[in-house]
Amino acid sequence: MNAVCFCTRATAIALAIVSADGLAQDYPNRLIKIVTAAAGGGSDFIARIVAQGISAPLGQQIIIENKGTGVLAGEAAVKAPSDGYTLTVQGGAFWIGPLLRKTAYDPVKDFLPVSLVVREVNILAVHPAVPAQSVKELIAYAKANPGKLNYSSPGVGSTTHLASELLKSMAGVNIVHVPYQGNQPAISAMMGNEVQMAIFDAGLIAPQVKAGRLRALAVTSAEPTALAPGLPTMAASGLPGYESIGMTGIFAVGDKVPKPIINRLNQEIVKFLAKPEIREQFLKSGVEMVGSTPEQFAEAIRADIAKTGKLIKDIDLRVE
Repeated sequence: MNAVCFCTRATAIALAIVSADGLAQDYPNRLIKIVTAAAGGGSDFIARIVAQGISAPLGQQIIIENKGTGVLAGEAAVKAPSDGYTLTVQGGAFWIGPLLRKTAYDPVKDFLPVSLVVREVNILAVHPAVPAQSVKELIAYAKANPGKLNYSSPGVGSTTHLASELLKSMAGVNIVHVPYQGNQPAISAMMGNEVQMAIFDAGLIAPQVKAGRLRALAVTSAEPTALAPGLPTMAASGLPGYESIGMTGIFAVGDKVPKPIINRLNQEIVKFLAKPEIREQFLKSGVEMVGSTPEQFAEAIRADIAKTGKLIKDIDLRVE
């Protein structure tokens, strides 16, 4: 009886594997949809570049469906069948958002990572009137003048906000958060000296630094970056151990997409991203191209959730 049961289970497993392989060989046989955040944003830009690059190799049209935010895009995408025909391009708000508010999806259980696509490096910048030429000098000034410095962000819970709170926590300084409605108002406020400092995406900050409207002190990555040549890292210039980068990648909806389909998607995406002209296109837009295995992307997300989750708990951050 046990032998019969064992054989039955083995047969079922074998049939499932054959079925999954068959699906992968037939995949894709119809249109693919990528759900992402609002048109014109970073995730939308990445989704469209990737869609154009892998559509021909896959032999199917890929359409983009835009929602207002990463969280809204996740909530829309999760309703689709788990068959590999609905994908979503998402940044950190997608997996950090559920740490701050209730969402209709679980970023780990309801989606399968396919590949990391880009990483976004931030720059710590100050208004030229701030008497600091380095991170070390800025921290010393903030400690000598508690509550005098303000920093801007595009909103509570944004990656910019959390990167600045990590600086405050690690440096032990009192700097006041002033949230704005979006990146441009927050950067404009710094240029007008309404706030004195901020941490923003390199692509947004670099033009203002080049024009002399802001002074860049450091990048937030663990290593120097081609996005900001010559700038030291935060860790090397006054805050050892500091790192805060953004990530954007592509996911398949659900946890039932056969592994061969995930691998096929990953193969085409990584192959496309390896093209020198695509790497250059991403650099010009202010991000670094990064292809990865599904497992590497999954691990990076788990690490970010753990690190950011601890910060959110430590500073008792809540979003109503």
